[in-house]
Amino acid sequence: MNDIPGAHAFDAAIAAAFSGAAPAQDPGNAIGHVRQIAGGQGELLLDRAALAGLRAHRDPVLTMAGQVGGQVKVRVGTTWLIATTRALRLADDRAEAVVAEVDFLGEGDEERLTGRLQRFRRGVTSYPVPGARVFAVDGQELREIYAASGRAAIEIGTVHPSRDVRASLYVDAMLGKHFALLGSTGTGKSTAAALILHRICTLAPQGHVVMIDPHGEYGAAFGEAGALFDVSNLQMPYWLMNFEEHCEVFVTSEGATRQVDADILAKCLLAAKAKSRAGQEIAKLTVDAPIPYLLSDLMQILQLEMGKMDRAGDTSPYLRLKNKIDEVRADPRYGFMFSGMLVGDTMAAFVQRIFRLPGDGRPISIIDVSGVPSEITAVVVAVLARMVFDFAIWSRGEPQRPILLVCEEAHRYVPADPAVRGSVARILGRIAKEGRKYGVALGLVTQRPSDLSEGVLSQCGTIIAMRLNNDRDQAFVRAAMPEGARGFLDALPALRNREAIICGEGVAIPIRVAFDTLEEGRRPASDDPVFSALWRESGGEEAMIARTVQRWRAQGR
Repeated sequence: MNDIPGAHAFDAAIAAAFSGAAPAQDPGNAIGHVRQIAGGQGELLLDRAALAGLRAHRDPVLTMAGQVGGQVKVRVGTTWLIATTRALRLADDRAEAVVAEVDFLGEGDEERLTGRLQRFRRGVTSYPVPGARVFAVDGQELREIYAASGRAAIEIGTVHPSRDVRASLYVDAMLGKHFALLGSTGTGKSTAAALILHRICTLAPQGHVVMIDPHGEYGAAFGEAGALFDVSNLQMPYWLMNFEEHCEVFVTSEGATRQVDADILAKCLLAAKAKSRAGQEIAKLTVDAPIPYLLSDLMQILQLEMGKMDRAGDTSPYLRLKNKIDEVRADPRYGFMFSGMLVGDTMAAFVQRIFRLPGDGRPISIIDVSGVPSEITAVVVAVLARMVFDFAIWSRGEPQRPILLVCEEAHRYVPADPAVRGSVARILGRIAKEGRKYGVALGLVTQRPSDLSEGVLSQCGTIIAMRLNNDRDQAFVRAAMPEGARGFLDALPALRNREAIICGEGVAIPIRVAFDTLEEGRRPASDDPVFSALWRESGGEEAMIARTVQRWRAQGR
């Protein structure tokens, strides 16, 4: 690109300023000038000698001024514009200059006495003209940029590369438009999720958070702050399933016969619900209504329908349904859901304890689905997610009680491949699109963002990206991130454990964060085994194997 008129003279002025009496590390000195402006992006010409002078400064924020991910500022009238460096290269026509490609992120007022930035806000009102001087941002100004400014916020760590500039997440903005926490296995993703949820629970001890835990990791982290549910105490009645979820459990056929079986199940299921006392009180009963019914009634109605003299067709669909229902009823692994003890109308009590209404100082429910048979894990998650959404819809007109639903291993429930999506993918997709209208927030946690539905991830207004080693995952996150965060994305493979790049509604501008260290007793049980130490231990293997086999055969009971 060609230089602007007078650029060489301006460069000389900058060099003179840095060779004079003022020390090079003084943040009041210019480090370059604007070379080109194009929309929300621009090119700066930075003086290498000025940048070298900043390297020795005690303020680590100033030392980042000429590095990718660092911040600089440009004055426009009485306003400071803040820009983040996206890329750097040597200037073609001069060895002493560096060309920086930047994204303009926001602006703040210039304090009259000190000239410092204050009252930072996202967005840019007017852009600088080529030739405008560029200055480094110091730690005090960075604190002003990331200050919560009276908004409800949680502190989660420090802004890179500073040691004392606190990084905050705006809770209302983050939850109101959903969030996603992404990171490869071993990067501290589970601990980061626990840290964020702990801080939210501390901020709102009467809140309502439902966490789907597929590996049983988070129970150890929320023993005091939450209520823990697994197959031993979940007691989720089967009749809470809607018709689609009933089909996923009871209908086993494929192709054209699946629709035949589903039609028969719908007819018999509606009749079974109509027999119950609650069903008889509803004038227009539907097959999706959460009405208690007896599995024995459903079996009896199937038997009667199969034996009707005027019935057309064979008995195979009826036999398939009866056999599957018998199998589920007889399997002790399904007892948490299909027990004969769960036929009472306990829906209100179930909603109250799972959604933490009231919170009683323990605002989070950890739903450990690690002991749920894999065949129906997705159905269990679908029922819980749908109940969160349906409760929000049908409680309109009542005092609002927003609920946060967090899904670990989210790619298992909302996969990228439409062919393998079930009821859980549909309800989570609906929450992502419509949940904020009804006070339902969604948090997605996954180590494989490329396996996650792109449409659902695009609905997340805040993205917290930890280290990603896979090229497909990096490309997927790059496409999901807003333009202003692109300068950080090349750092994704190089992030250290417990570091993340955060962008979107939950932060003032995109930031790189080092998460706080979470206390030992509040961390999830997700530490990797230490092979070198554990393989030096021996003894007691026979008793250990005997106990393991016993639990294995009893399926954890």
